Amino acid sequence: MKYNPAVSSSRRKSRKAHFSAPSSERRKLMSVSLSKELRTKYNVRSVPIRRDDEVTVVRGQFKGREGKVIAVYRKRWVIHVEKCTRDKANGATVNVGVQPSNCVVQKLKIDKDRKAMLERRNRTASMEKNKDKFSAASVPAGEAKMQVD
Repeated sequence: MKYNPAVSSSRRKSRKAHFSAPSSERRKLMSVSLSKELRTKYNVRSVPIRRDDEVTVVRGQFKGREGKVIAVYRKRWVIHVEKCTRDKANGATVNVGVQPSNCVVQKLKIDKDRKAMLERRNRTASMEKNKDKFSAASVPAGEAKMQVD
């Protein structure tokens, strides 16, 4: 069922928007899920991948390999991980692209912007902050006002 009339539910338009997305949108689309330890620590399920994060590949040809992210290749929708390489016929070693959805972050590179993003997206902290939005004194006064109407 379509909830928002301003957004198209057309497969064709969705695919066009996805594959012609600018780099700034691809950053968010290329998010990686966090490991269970990081998920409990930060109360966040996934984050946009960045260069010096340490990931584990959980699907595909390189399943089980751990390594640091060397590059985030947004144009090709892949990331390059340290130990995910192959040898060419001439003996040269090249990085093989891994889909971000096939990886799990084991260690985040934290800087001030990322720390702020994690604090902003922390679900339990935001719930606790909003829990005491109304003081005990203001609630009964509001109820009494509603009863008068």
